[in-house]
Amino acid sequence: MELALLIGVIVIALAFDYTNGFHDAANAIATSVSTRALTPRVALLMAAVMNFIGAHLGESVANTVGKGIIPPPSGQHGLIIVGSALIGAIIWNLITWYFGLPSSSSHALIGGLIGSALASSTTVHWSGVVQKVVIPMVLSPVVGFTLGAIIMIAILWIFRRANPHKASRGFRYAQTVSAAAMALGHGLQDAQKTMGVIFLALVVGGHVSPDSSIPEWVITSSALAISLGTYAGGWRIMRTLGRRIIHLDPPRGFAAESAAATVLYTAAIGFGAPISTTHTITTAIMGVGATRRLSAVRWGIAGNIVVAWVLTIPAAAIVAAISYYVLNFILG
Repeated sequence: MELALLIGVIVIALAFDYTNGFHDAANAIATSVSTRALTPRVALLMAAVMNFIGAHLGESVANTVGKGIIPPPSGQHGLIIVGSALIGAIIWNLITWYFGLPSSSSHALIGGLIGSALASSTTVHWSGVVQKVVIPMVLSPVVGFTLGAIIMIAILWIFRRANPHKASRGFRYAQTVSAAAMALGHGLQDAQKTMGVIFLALVVGGHVSPDSSIPEWVITSSALAISLGTYAGGWRIMRTLGRRIIHLDPPRGFAAESAAATVLYTAAIGFGAPISTTHTITTAIMGVGATRRLSAVRWGIAGNIVVAWVLTIPAAAIVAAISYYVLNFILG
């Protein structure tokens, strides 16, 4: 029974990874598609490949998710906790995807872990949540907005005498690189979160020790799941990021992607912090748009997105808690 439950939790984790891919595909390519630097299918294929590569570039974010949010519970009860967390995250992902809101899959997963842990009276490492989740959650959008604005101002100054048509064409080519960098950062961040949850389930099931390295099959399967999800595409959210916040041209698309990718790499490699790719690219787009004029940003749409951000952790936690009570009643 316990082995079957472990396999079920791993399958659910990979399903979450897949939903993460199509939910967050827009993060990597929306700006490139909206500026016509890349066609949608080419952009999705490139993003899927870069997601797969990025997933193999480290384990620090996975370790934070797998060890830093809750202590590994034990046995069948522990697997119910992990499975409930994943269900909460998946349901919130699907709700926000349906309404085209670019919410954070990362924070949905963190909220799911917190909710199922609280429902089961399991300890939550609140210091880890504050240091690795809450502080980066607040800082990364601010840094993304500021860095996006700074890069855009620099581009406007450096190319102030350039021929607009030639400059725009050049930045379309440059966006291929910046979009690839963004997709690599997405894999580096988001695939690792699923790795961390699967590793947590393996520890709970007694198949690996807490101090072990993450098995290669976990890394590869997580990378493959998010890549397939990315290639499936998240068109609803892509329209929101690429068109509804602000009309982007190639220079602004390049600036937003470059700023967001820089923040993602710094957080993952420097701090092991599971930040939201969604928050980062969205605020970078806002920062870039604000250099044109503040009214160029559709702040009403931005406000709806911020509401989704604020709701993500508590909403996913509530769904995870309900899932825990249901699963515990059935299987406990």
